[in-house]
Amino acid sequence: MKFATVGDVCVDAYESLGQYYIGGNPINVAVYLKRLGEDASYMGIVGDDKYGRVVVDRLTEKEVDISHLKQKSGSTAVTKVEIVDGNRVFTDYIEGVMVDFKLTEEDIDFLCSHDLVISGIWGKIEDDLAIMKEKGVPIAFDFSDQPTHPIVEKAIGDVTFAFFSDDNGDTPELREFMKEMQAKGPELVVTTMGPKGSLCYDGKEFYKFGTVSCPVVDTMGAGDSFIAGFLRGIMKGEDILSSMKSGAKNSSVTLGYQGAW
Repeated sequence: MKFATVGDVCVDAYESLGQYYIGGNPINVAVYLKRLGEDASYMGIVGDDKYGRVVVDRLTEKEVDISHLKQKSGSTAVTKVEIVDGNRVFTDYIEGVMVDFKLTEEDIDFLCSHDLVISGIWGKIEDDLAIMKEKGVPIAFDFSDQPTHPIVEKAIGDVTFAFFSDDNGDTPELREFMKEMQAKGPELVVTTMGPKGSLCYDGKEFYKFGTVSCPVVDTMGAGDSFIAGFLRGIMKGEDILSSMKSGAKNSSVTLGYQGAW
């Protein structure tokens, strides 16, 4: 099974602490799929700065295929973070070379040579989803906690597996929203609900799964870990509830350490 991830990469820089963590939904999912023993590639863009070099080095260490990772003169996308009263406070975002990220025909052909393409709302590939759908490759897309973002309406009809996040939990409003989204095209609509677990709708019924008990050190990357575990399960033929359990189990690993990976 070959998984392709494509889109945003960002470095969360804790400058006052001298620490930084690599993140972004697609790149996180690629690393987590490798952790699960799968073949995963990542396509995105980094600058020729120190953060770009760190991204290349870390992905190489994780054995993620970066043969189609683009590098350009300039700065890698960076989110500056400070710790205030024990909480993360995001102070500034520098998009850098990510502003120019665009897929070529060759990029699309490479992505479609995989069994599944995975991206998200900040990945800047929404204009290319219809082309990939026409080529027959299934697409997973994380809309994050942005149910009203214009990209939702633009992309929802072209994706196979749609992911959202909503920490309010399982409510009648959430279920109605998921029904509306599934009716627009996806086979499955999944919502991660933080400590309240996850909810999936397949057009006929809802499936609900809780969490796997574990010590919580840092929640960064937990949702992306769930996505990786869930998609691996679905693509390998597991039923929906088993895939949700696989997602929760994978998430519990990430919750046990600092940073996404």
